[in-house]
Amino acid sequence: MQFVRARLTTFDDPQYRAYVERMTASRDNQRATRPPRQRDLFGGEAEALLRDWLREQGLNLSERRILEYEERRSQRLIRKYRELDALVEAERTLHVFEMKASRTAHALRRAYAQLRDIRGALRLVAPNISTTILLVDTGIPTAADVAALMQQPDAPPEPPYTFDEMIAGHSGLRVISSVEQIEASAEHTNVLRFSLERLIAMAGDQPLHLDWEADEEDAIPPPPPPIVHSTSDDDDDDDSPFAAALRRALEE
Repeated sequence: MQFVRARLTTFDDPQYRAYVERMTASRDNQRATRPPRQRDLFGGEAEALLRDWLREQGLNLSERRILEYEERRSQRLIRKYRELDALVEAERTLHVFEMKASRTAHALRRAYAQLRDIRGALRLVAPNISTTILLVDTGIPTAADVAALMQQPDAPPEPPYTFDEMIAGHSGLRVISSVEQIEASAEHTNVLRFSLERLIAMAGDQPLHLDWEADEEDAIPPPPPPIVHSTSDDDDDDDSPFAAALRRALEE
């Protein structure tokens, strides 16, 4: 992809607000009426908690976390917007955070690809870009889980990836344990992993939408993806073959 004319702006930017209004009106005409999924709501809650956590670590989060850019396709320039989950602006360096709450290791691959595109556009804004994935692990299978799953009569053709396997298979992913270990590098993306229990502890008395089994009872097809990225993974539906088979294996 070729990016041109990138800039950072805020949610109050008139051009961005007009874009959101157009997209919302277009999607409302096509969207089936349904309440939001528990996992979607949890994704937004997790994102807010992680932003608060970053501030507690002493990071000064920028309000300019709307990325506007133009993408060249053939002879056309297409204006696009992306909401950055969190952004720290430093001298000649931008620190970008992508947040995911997922039960599949493929969330890391998707986040890495998203940050790759974001990095390409942001190079027009600052010379140095740091990218970090904050992953809330809501049940990514361990090696033992996968072994149990693959012994089931309806096991999938290929075993799902564990967290460690996904990290080992992507040289561009670097696991860290604290924000102090974040490095600005064009060679890798930092990965900071949170357990579900840790996020619940971070929430304290704040209620979270954790009744994910209720999503299974919703027979209405899911709506189109939101305009801006959510922390929850749309591909992690409870009805996916991996998730359903793994759940049965763990229950047994």
